[in-house]
Amino acid sequence: MTKELIPILTNIGLTEKESKVYLSTLEIGSSVVSEIAKKAKINRVTTYDILQKLKEKGLVSNFTKARIKYFTATEPEIIASNFEQKTKALNTAVPHLKRLQGETSHPRIQYFEGLDGIKTIYQDTLTSKTEILNFSNSEKIRKYWPEYDKEYVTIRAKKNIHLKGIVTEDEAGKKVKEEDKMYNREIRLINKKQYLFTNETNIYDNKVSIISFSEQELIGMIIESPEIADSQRAIFQMCWDFASPHRKNRNKDNLSLF
Repeated sequence: MTKELIPILTNIGLTEKESKVYLSTLEIGSSVVSEIAKKAKINRVTTYDILQKLKEKGLVSNFTKARIKYFTATEPEIIASNFEQKTKALNTAVPHLKRLQGETSHPRIQYFEGLDGIKTIYQDTLTSKTEILNFSNSEKIRKYWPEYDKEYVTIRAKKNIHLKGIVTEDEAGKKVKEEDKMYNREIRLINKKQYLFTNETNIYDNKVSIISFSEQELIGMIIESPEIADSQRAIFQMCWDFASPHRKNRNKDNLSLF
């Protein structure tokens, strides 16, 4: 028996005696308990108990011939493969285990469909304790929701929830900007030909809402995650600085974020 192999087996969870019994069974092939016990230098009763434990772990199997029980060691390649699969499963579970420990937060995602679902998303933004940061296409939302200003914008302003928005520069966008003071917001316009928004994003509290104004369907989601919300705030701030009307050395014919 190679003594150097025992520490390897104990490292994967076997006791020293279990390691000796497994290696003895592997070395002599299918054998009865007495032969394995003699090879492992462990008494017969203890060896039998160990073989039963190894069987439960999938390291040995047994068969009966002429009313005599024989034990066979599982091939090392199979054992290695089984442990590899268990390791992969554990690695997959690590984020979930860390979540239980509180080291990572689990994003909560809610999905919505149709105009009523979209209105529910906007209603959620009205609970915001922070200002709302917004990427939007002013024309799109009003196309699908004609009473948007009356049923949402006016209420947001009355609740004193400030909004910063980056909006495509078209007729609808210009009109929205003209009414900034009335509706407690600050809008910055960007070139529609170069940066066209076909959906809307709102960043508020620890949430990010995304609404798609597709010709086929209206869909949206609310992602609740402090990490995602903070990252989106940083991206918004970069775009906000870029869209500043006071930004020096702007080339109107060749704008770039990078």
